[in-house]
Amino acid sequence: MTVERNTRVTRIGKVVSDKMQKTVVVAVERFVKHPVYGKGVQHTIKFKAHDENNEAHVGDTVQIMQTRPLSKDKCWRVIEILERAK
Repeated sequence: MTVERNTRVTRIGKVVSDKMQKTVVVAVERFVKHPVYGKGVQHTIKFKAHDENNEAHVGDTVQIMQTRPLSKDKCWRVIEILERAK
């Protein structure tokens, strides 16, 4: 009998800071319609994500996955680096 994990929430975003040890700040942008005026508005949310080997750097596009709380405000981890900064 194998135990399968539940599907976790994943997001794709851009690394905006890598100054901390084993942590990167990832900005995830969403495009939503304004509730009253109907115009498209860009929302940006920043997540702190665990990066075990300090592989991600500023400008990289990464995929992050939600996990258990790792610190006070870090409950995401980097799954893979999709695109390196140029």
